[in-house]
Amino acid sequence: MSTEKVKQAIADAQSMVRSSDGKGALARLETAVAEFPEDLDLRLNLAMVHRRLGNLKASLVSLNSALAIDPYSFMAHLSKGMVLEQMGAERSAAASYRNALKMAPPEGQRPQSLEAPIARAEEVVETQSIALAEYLHRELDPLREQHDHENLARFDECVEVVSGRTRVYNAEPVQIHYPRLPAIPFFDRSYFPWFETLEAATDVIRDELQSLLAEGLPGFSPYVAYAPGTPENQFAPLNHSDLWSSLWLWKDGEAQAEAQARCPRTTAVLDELPLCDQPGFAPTALFSALAPHTRIPPHTGSTNTRLLVHLPLVIPGPAGFRVGNETREWRIGEAWAIDDTIEHEAWNDADETRVIMIFDIWNPLLSEGEKDLVRSLLLKRRDWLGEG
Repeated sequence: MSTEKVKQAIADAQSMVRSSDGKGALARLETAVAEFPEDLDLRLNLAMVHRRLGNLKASLVSLNSALAIDPYSFMAHLSKGMVLEQMGAERSAAASYRNALKMAPPEGQRPQSLEAPIARAEEVVETQSIALAEYLHRELDPLREQHDHENLARFDECVEVVSGRTRVYNAEPVQIHYPRLPAIPFFDRSYFPWFETLEAATDVIRDELQSLLAEGLPGFSPYVAYAPGTPENQFAPLNHSDLWSSLWLWKDGEAQAEAQARCPRTTAVLDELPLCDQPGFAPTALFSALAPHTRIPPHTGSTNTRLLVHLPLVIPGPAGFRVGNETREWRIGEAWAIDDTIEHEAWNDADETRVIMIFDIWNPLLSEGEKDLVRSLLLKRRDWLGEG
């Protein structure tokens, strides 16, 4: 019976609003709210009528009461943002809009009537984020300049996060998470003094790769090759596709004899580097080819106990790579090491194929004892999953 009374009160009020009887609608809803004070829809409709009548403070009171009933009400947060914006409190409006956007129905699953309000919410949030970032830079840059001799990339990213211009990215391993390792997108080169040896061999490696390119990439196969029944998720367009293909020199700790025979000098270079050694799992080393105008969607890797080294070899035009909040352009022969358990993506906007070499190494923040234990952990876990 109470549900029917609430529905009738709302229907009556909406009819009065359509007849331009705002005061009557307000009286009808206030009577119903007094009878059913915990009803969310009544509070939302009361806020709407107050707003139509220009009673913005009263509308805000009703919306706060609605949020006390349901702190996760999308419509209450969105309406509160609208009222605050109308009151000229755009900074507070942005905070309410930001909450609403977190709860908004996904595109394609929301009524057309919400498209414009959601777009406005996004606009206000973006505008206020930019304004806050500019304010923080203006206020903090004099102090920052006093410490300009230090690497302040982390602080600069912190400002972007605080202002809401970007999000926080954490390590999200698909298989094994090793606790208390910092989530570092691109590791500093100082950890890898042997990078110079690797980069000096770029031409040697490129020569062998160019021969493979001239032959149509023999031995390359789709990088994504899920077994039937495996969820494809964001990789569906690339599953069993040559748009992203690879030639493995080592795979799951096993040397790939045919590929190594095609690339003996590259193999010799890798033999001299500290590749990850996890029997049954690593090293892994491969050439990764990305077709023209192809994008690898955002994803995360298997474990933060290892890093991936990338060496760009063929970059025929615009192409890029993002890890977390940091985006870089490839430069032929310039290596970097990433924690691939942080969300990352790559794209090739050029008209020809992009090729890089990838191999894994230990996370340099692990001790030798930890490495030894991780090797055993991986094997024992595999044994357990194999049911002995």
